[in-house]
Formats: sequence, C-alpha cells, structure tokens
Amino acid sequence: MLAGGLGNIRAEHVQKAAINPGDQLIVLGGPAMLIGLGGGAASSLGSGAGNEDLDFASVQRDNAEMERRCQEVIDGCWALGADNPISFIHDVGAGGVSNALPELVNDAGRGGRFNLRQLPNDEPGMSPLEIWCNESQERYVLAVPAARLATFQQLCERERCPFAVVGEAIEEKKLVVEDPHFKNTPIDLPLEVLFGKPPRMHRTDKSLTRPFHRLDLRGVTLLEAAKRVLSHPTVADKTFLITIGDRCVTGLICRDQMVGPWQVPVADCAVTAATFDVYTGEAMAMGERTPVAVNNAAASARLAVGEAVTNLAAAQIGDLGKVNLSANWMAAPALPGDGADLYAAVLAVGLELCPALGITIPVGKDSMSMSTVWSDGAAEKRMTAPVSLVVSAFASVADIRLSLTPQLQYDSVAPEATERTEKFSDLGSSSVFSVTSCENSGSIGDTVLLLIDLGRGKNRLGGSILAQVVSQMGEATPDVDSPADLKGFWNVIQQLGREKKLLAYHDRSDGGLLATVVEMAFAGHTGVDIEIPHLHDPFAALFNEELGAVIQVRESDFDDVWLVLRQHGLKACVARLGTLNPHYALRVTQSGKEILNENLSTLRAIWSDVTRRIQTMRDNPACAESEFQLKLDRDDPGITPKITFDYGAGAFVEVESGKLKVESKGTTARPGSDFQPSTFNYQLSRPKVAILREQGVNSQVEMGHAFTRAGFKAVDVHM
Repeated sequence: MLAGGLGNIRAEHVQKAAINPGDQLIVLGGPAMLIGLGGGAASSLGSGAGNEDLDFASVQRDNAEMERRCQEVIDGCWALGADNPISFIHDVGAGGVSNALPELVNDAGRGGRFNLRQLPNDEPGMSPLEIWCNESQERYVLAVPAARLATFQQLCERERCPFAVVGEAIEEKKLVVEDPHFKNTPIDLPLEVLFGKPPRMHRTDKSLTRPFHRLDLRGVTLLEAAKRVLSHPTVADKTFLITIGDRCVTGLICRDQMVGPWQVPVADCAVTAATFDVYTGEAMAMGERTPVAVNNAAASARLAVGEAVTNLAAAQIGDLGKVNLSANWMAAPALPGDGADLYAAVLAVGLELCPALGITIPVGKDSMSMSTVWSDGAAEKRMTAPVSLVVSAFASVADIRLSLTPQLQYDSVAPEATERTEKFSDLGSSSVFSVTSCENSGSIGDTVLLLIDLGRGKNRLGGSILAQVVSQMGEATPDVDSPADLKGFWNVIQQLGREKKLLAYHDRSDGGLLATVVEMAFAGHTGVDIEIPHLHDPFAALFNEELGAVIQVRESDFDDVWLVLRQHGLKACVARLGTLNPHYALRVTQSGKEILNENLSTLRAIWSDVTRRIQTMRDNPACAESEFQLKLDRDDPGITPKITFDYGAGAFVEVESGKLKVESKGTTARPGSDFQPSTFNYQLSRPKVAILREQGVNSQVEMGHAFTRAGFKAVDVHM
C-alpha cells in the first residue's frame, strides 16, 4: 500500500484507439498458474469467515524478470509513435484474464471470442475455471490489428517475452470462451450481464466513543523522551531500507532520499527531471498519520493529506491546484465503529478538505479486510488495524534546480551559489543544451531558523510518537483546523523558494519539532540552538506533531520573509526558533534556561541504531559497524569532490551549413569560419557504440544518452 509511482504520457496515448472486428486479442507475459485464485473471494469475506485453503489459494508471487520483459515490449511499441502496434491495453490483476479480457473488449464497445487452450499455461491440470480465473501476475492483455501483428511479434522475440493470440474481437457485444479440450463452450453470454450495474452495498454503523486519558509523563525526562522518540522506527534513520535498492536508475533523479555531503535520508519529497536536457520534472511525496485514527479517524485522514502537501512543498511546483493525490485506504468496516470511522475519514478528505484546497484525488485503492481472528486455546483473539489513509501527492515541477532540502547551510560548508551556464551543442544535431555549474560568491552570513506552526500553538499530543513510546495515546490529536492556513503555507513556501530566500526547509511530522530540527542538523553537520516559548510545556512544544515546518533564512532576508508570511495570513503562526552553533550540539533553552544540551554524535547514534542493528543482521556486520561509526565522526568531510580539470574545455561545436556557429572552449576556431573536416572529422562520423542489455541490467537508457551527448551513435543491443 506504500508503493506508488508516477510517469509521463504522450498526448497521443491519452485516448485508446479503436478495436475493430478481427483485431487480435493477446495475452503478453507469463503463463497461467494456480496463483491467487482465492484473492477476490478472500477480500470479499467478513473478518474471520475464511478458511485455510482459501488463504493459501489467495497467495500470489511475483516474477520481476517477466515484468521487465513485458515493459520493454510495451516501451518498444509506444516508442514507434504513430506506428505503435498496440491499439488497446489492459493490465491483468484481480480476477485474472476473466476480468481483464472482457474489460478489454467491453471498453472498446466490442465483444470477444476466445480459445481457452491458447492461454499460456504452466499447470495443464487446472480446470477450465482455474485457467480462466487464476491471478498469475506479470501479464497484460491487449489488442493488435492483424496487419500489425508481425511488428509486435518481432519486438516480443527481441525481448524474449512470451505472448499468445488467444482470441479476436467481434462486432456483437458478447463474451464467448471455447474449450477445444472438452469440445464445449463454457462461457457464452452478453457482456451487459457481466458489466451491468450491481446493487449498491448498504452498511449501517454507529460511532463508538473511546475512552481517552491525559498523557502521563511522570518520571520521563526531556532527554529520555528525546532518545525514545528518535529511536522509534517511524522516526529513526531509514538507511537500511533505502540502500538496498538503486536510487539513480534512469539518470533523471534530481532528489532522492539522501541529502547533502553526508547523505542523510531526510528528503521531504522525490524529484525527477522530465528528460535529460530540461529543468522541468515531476515530484512525489507521501503523508500518513495512521495512529492518530485510534483517537480521531477524520483528523488522521486530514493530517495524511496535510503532511503530503507540506512534504511536496519542497519542490517548486506553483499553484496548489496542480497537485493530485492517490488515496490508499485500509480499514475493517465490518467491525462495530470502524465503518463509522471510515465514513468520517472519507467525508473529511473527499468532501471537505480536498475541495477546500482545490486538490483532486483521481486514483487510489483500498483494502477492507484489515482485521484477523485466531484462537489461542479457549480464547479467541483479534488484531485490527486502525482506519488508515496513505496519501501520495504528485505534480509537475517548474524548475527542479529550486528543490529545497533539510540541509542547514553555513559558510564553510555551503556558500551561496551563483550559476555559470555554458552552451554546448549536441554533436551532429542542431540543438543546443546547457551545462550549469556553481561557484562560490562569498558568505551566506548570519542565518535564522523560523518555525511555521499551522497548529497555532495548540501543541496537541494525542496519537504522537511521544505518546506511543510511553505506551499511551493521549487525548486531543493534531488536525487541519484551517484549510486556508495550509493553502497560505503552500503559497509562502513556493514563493520564497522561487525567490531563493530559503536556505533549508523541513516539514514537521513524526517526532515533532525536536525530530525536525535534529534531522536538519544531521543533514547540515552543524549544531543548532533553539528557544521555545516560556509559557509552553517543553514536552508539548518539542514533540507535538501539528502541521508546519522549520525554515532557514538569511538574517538579511528576514524582513522580506516576514512580509510574505504576513501577506498570506500566517503572521500568528511564525516564531523565531533559533540559529546555528559551532558546538556540534543541540541546545534547547526556555526563558533563558538551558533545558537540553546533547552532542549531535550522541543523538545520531540513537537515531541510526535501528539501521545499524538491521544491517548487522542482514549484511556484513563489520561493514555495518564501520558505516555506523562514520556517521558519528564530527570531522567526516562527507562527499567533497574536487574537480582538477576544466570540464568545459572540450571541442563541442555546432555546425550549420558548413560554418561554425558556436565558439567552444579548447578550440582555436572562430564562429563563422569554414568548418574543417580534417580537424573535427570524429564529430561528424558519430562512431557507433553498442549498449549491451540483458534482463537484470538497468541504466541502459542513460548510458545511451551519455554516449550520444559525447558524439557517438548509441545502438541498443539486446543479449
């Protein structure tokens, strides 16, 4: 439920083409197997009503290699542009081809005639029902005109991806499935019988009033609370989870999880470039506050949306209306009270908050069986998840270079950058592209940290990580009390980011203000001093998880930043929080009295201990310990590359009508002079280079791009 993705689509692919009678209906990908046959049935049962056989019949398995082969075939097809052989396509999921093939033809206003035995099948002993309804994964169904079948087959053979023609489209809107093995027709019915409107489901439920108890923190010191919160897996270092995968595939990753020279996993959102030679792109972020639903389901849903928005604000997107959401719901609505909680949560987000923000929710999914029952001797036990909403927010990005990070900036680490852009031509083409670098232009100067508190001082602790680490849930929870404040916050961060007034940005979320500031300090490798208001309870001030953010601005920009915040109605939400210190420590004061002073290495050891422990079990223990110790080294310079050559000194030129159009560094030629083939012949010939590719290999596209930019003609060679 946490997995999500986004992509781009060409305008000509937004609408599916027509399916004509006689078009070939194809299954692309892996064979049918007795996998997931009970999936649809199991998810439709009431909690505890299933049986072991059905549970085992529901189990699915993945085949990553087959999925990759399918994807390469599909990519090869759409890359042909107007010659794309695929006219209609549908993925195979719940219900297997029994759902996908009828939907394929029905969506096109046609019918279909199918041969059951043409379906690729690895388990011939399956019954006709099992062949038709199994949920074996990594399959697609698609329509290809008969005249284009040879092109499609050629691409499948190149990628060694199995496919089978299993039927053809017919004019009459009916579904016919023939079985030559038994010489019968097990299915012959009008499609309207399958796709007619079923009766609506009706549920009746009552909201339950749960007992709440004031958070009891007796015997817990501020330092002990900080250590517990930072070591909680929700807050702690996620390096163990992130570094098991490649974070740079495609070569278009602008912002992954790891931030700054010390590669600390604290990024607020993911940012990718649209292609290799532009500064536009896409951003994606997530939000979820599931534990809050134990106290207040509607508030939990609103906070999930709010957190996704405050995370995504780190990317330069523009108007909030450009943001779209994917809502992934999980609940057990058959249980008393949970159905009412789900209704309240959906109402709060779908009919109230998102319309007020001008945000749409075009996609999502749900799982409504989030409860399990078992027997322990004579006792029956049940475990139920609270109503859960995981929100993925995504939008197009106007300028990927303006993406903000939590890395605190100071003079000796990250001086203010100015851009130096140089034009180079793509060899052998007429396009000109830019390479941008950064140079020191002096000191950042004094900076200040500001807290933007969208909770407006309420400091509610219900459902917080602090409450959880003392095995309590507390009372009142954070909430999105004012959609106008959230919208104003978005506009402020977008404007200040666009004007380059923000040096660092990090939203407040799990763990509260203390976790936010500590993560910024880790990313910047610098100490921080913060001051909390004298009337506030220190625990509530440091650990409440109200929406908001901490920003770092230059002292010289403070007045301009304050004016923008005031113009958007957030004057009462802003407070000067603190500044950096040279002591490599987190120091917290209240009313001039120091209430917390802890070395950053000590805090980092606590924050990264979860990663160290898991990597010690999973990976080489010596390597895990070595990495952990490096994180605690105050003198670690991080990633500090030193360029010892002028990377702009190549003979990159653009030729137009035999004349040099652009003067390039490292050449003696002048614009407008005659082009000398003997001097630059290697550029015109564009020697071929084979980019070898096989399943399990990635990054062939960006390697091909790099060679193309360097003057070669890159050729995709499948092994």
